[in-house]
Amino acid sequence: MPKFNLDDSANLISKFTPRRAWNAFKVWMSYYINRLPLGTVQWGYPVSISFEPTTSCNLRCPECPSGLRAFTRPKGMLEKDFFTKTIDEIHKELLYLIFYFQGEPYLNPGFLDMVKYASGKKIYTATSTNAHYLTDEMAKRTIESGLDRLIISIDGTTQDVYQQYRVGGNINKVIEGARNIVKWKKQLNSKTPYVFFQFLVVKPNQHQIEDIKRLAKEVGVNEVRFKTAQVYDYREDPNHLIPTINRYSRYKRNADGTYSPKNKIKNGCWKMHHSNVITWDGLVVPCCFDKDATHRLGDLKNKSFKEIWKNHQYNQFRKALKSGRAAIDICANCSEGLNVWKD
Repeated sequence: MPKFNLDDSANLISKFTPRRAWNAFKVWMSYYINRLPLGTVQWGYPVSISFEPTTSCNLRCPECPSGLRAFTRPKGMLEKDFFTKTIDEIHKELLYLIFYFQGEPYLNPGFLDMVKYASGKKIYTATSTNAHYLTDEMAKRTIESGLDRLIISIDGTTQDVYQQYRVGGNINKVIEGARNIVKWKKQLNSKTPYVFFQFLVVKPNQHQIEDIKRLAKEVGVNEVRFKTAQVYDYREDPNHLIPTINRYSRYKRNADGTYSPKNKIKNGCWKMHHSNVITWDGLVVPCCFDKDATHRLGDLKNKSFKEIWKNHQYNQFRKALKSGRAAIDICANCSEGLNVWKD
């Protein structure tokens, strides 16, 4: 059964204001009305937004465009002035802010300053990190920034297994970084951030599922979550990453030895109504599956966020999702409904 953390849930609920609650209700209504055979509507503004701190990463993970240096879009770092301008526009409706898209957030020198700014607006803030930069000093600054949730990606419990996916990584640095966070939470008497290990289950590490649970308990993080891996060339799986444990795989093995996604693609999408992603340089894209920002619905260098959210381009994309989602490339490998399990 999934775990329920009272402190984390209470913290998230505390971020609601009457305006944010009303906005969330309008977004929810928009989604359900769009499931009817009527026109496309979009009421309200996003409940959640992902901001990309950087495209840079210290690792070389085989299924990650950032790790593979495979982007065709420009690389760079999110600038604080640009970030704060956008937050100032949307913070009254925005509940949840994710500081992650591609890259390692802690490589951006201004990352924690931006977290602190958003926290000052009473927005629930979260990030995902490979934890190589969680030094003692950086861990202390993380607690002081007001970050609400910290996801630590740890895909193995021993170096030989960990480095098979997290190429160039050091498992000891990850564990040390996690210990630093737990230590400073205690020393500063802080309930935040809520910290969990995220274990991307792939074939080379699936035998360490029980081991990571024990390690999490020893280190003192709040929980472990197991995530299914997105494999780009899933039909052939050339890197041999698709696990044999069915529960943790997005794909099923066919009679001819190839693979296909388990989930059936249904038209319409909840994410298109309640969230989106903003790249480091201001491109607004539909969701985290558009890693190379090929579906550009607006540019914050030219228009405000609220103009973009309800512009013609965005509405046309929502209509396309409603009528034929299977024809949209970023939807073909979507993990909706089978992505993360808590243990």
